Amino acid sequence: MTSFNEPLKFKSGVTLRNRLMMSPMTTTQSFYNGSITHDEIDYYTQRAAGLGAVITGAANVEDLGKGWHVELSIAHDSMLPGLSGLAHGIQSQGAKAIVQIFHAGRMTHRDVLNGEQIVSASAVAALRDDAETPRAMSIDEIHATIAAFGEATRRAIQAGFDGIELHGANTYLIQQFFSPHSNRRTAEYGGHTPQARFRFIDELLKAVFAAVDQYADRPFIVGYRFSPEEFEEPGIRFEDTLWLLSQLRESRLDYVHVSLNNYDRVSRDSQYQDKSIMTYVHEALQGKLPLVGVGGVRTRDDVKTVLQTAELVAVGQQLLYDPTWAVKLAKNADDTMVTAPFEEAVEVTPLNRPLYEFAAARYHSVINS
Repeated sequence: MTSFNEPLKFKSGVTLRNRLMMSPMTTTQSFYNGSITHDEIDYYTQRAAGLGAVITGAANVEDLGKGWHVELSIAHDSMLPGLSGLAHGIQSQGAKAIVQIFHAGRMTHRDVLNGEQIVSASAVAALRDDAETPRAMSIDEIHATIAAFGEATRRAIQAGFDGIELHGANTYLIQQFFSPHSNRRTAEYGGHTPQARFRFIDELLKAVFAAVDQYADRPFIVGYRFSPEEFEEPGIRFEDTLWLLSQLRESRLDYVHVSLNNYDRVSRDSQYQDKSIMTYVHEALQGKLPLVGVGGVRTRDDVKTVLQTAELVAVGQQLLYDPTWAVKLAKNADDTMVTAPFEEAVEVTPLNRPLYEFAAARYHSVINS
C-alpha cells in the first residue's frame, strides 16, 4: 500500500515530496480588490510545513467571475507582486504552491460585482434562497472568459507558482457549463448530452496548456477539481461524471481532485452504491491520472484509508485548526493533533478576525466578540 511519505512525480515532471496536500479553502483574508494580505501569506506559509503541496483558495480570473467579497484574485497583472509573495511563502516550507483558479458564474451577486448582472451558461438561477437569475453569456464573452483562464495561468507561472488547479467543482462556472441544469443552450457550448456540454472544458484545457507551453520555463502542474454529482433536476449524474473522467484521463492533466465532504461517501445513483464514489472514480481513471482524495481527513487512519483508492490526500479543515498537523503526522506525534470538534476548535485556534468570523459562522449563530 502507498505510504503518505512517498514522493510522487507528475507527468509534467514536477515531483511532490509526499502524498499530502492542503485542500483549497476560502479564507476571506484578501483585500477588497483581491490583492493578497500579509496575513494570508502567513496563514498559508504556516500550514505548508510537512506537506507535498498547498492548493490555495479560489482566485477569480476576471472581475465578473468574483464570487464573494475579500476573495483572492489573479485577474490583473497588478496582483503579481502579492501572488509571488504567496507562492514563495508556501515554497519556503518545501511544499509546491498551486493556485486554484475559477469563475463564479451564477454563484455570486450583483453587490459583489458592483452592480453588474451575474452571468452563466444560460439564464437559469441556482437553486438557493438568495439566487439571482444570470444573464446567458454571449459567444464572445465565452471566448473572453476562456482566454482569461489562459491569462491567469500565465500570471501563476510568472508569479512563481508550481501549478494551477482548475476549479470545475462546487457549482461554479466550469461546472455550470457541464451541467444540464445551468446549461440549457441548444447550439454552441450546449446541448442535451455530456459530450456537447464538454466543449467549454475542452477549450479551457487547450487555453491553459497553450499558456503553459508559451510561458513556462520549468515543469508546471495543471490539475482539475470536479464535483461527482448534483442534486438538481436535471443535473449532473454520476454516469455523466464517469464520462467526463474518460476524457480527462486522456488529457495532459497532472491530476484530478474530487470534491467530497466525506471520503467514504456513496453515490445517490442506485447503480453505483456498491462502492464509494472515490473507488468508482479511481477505477474510471484506469491508472492514467492520479486522483486526489478528500473529505473529513483528520487522522493517520483516515490518510491510510484514502490512499487505498487515491494517489494523493487533500486535508482541509484539520489544517485550518491544526496548522502543523502534517509535521505531527511525520513525527508520529499523533497524540498532539487537534481532535476537538471543529465548532470547539474554532474558539481556541489563533485566527485573525476575518478568518475567525468566516469559520465561526459555519458552526455558530452568534460569533463571539
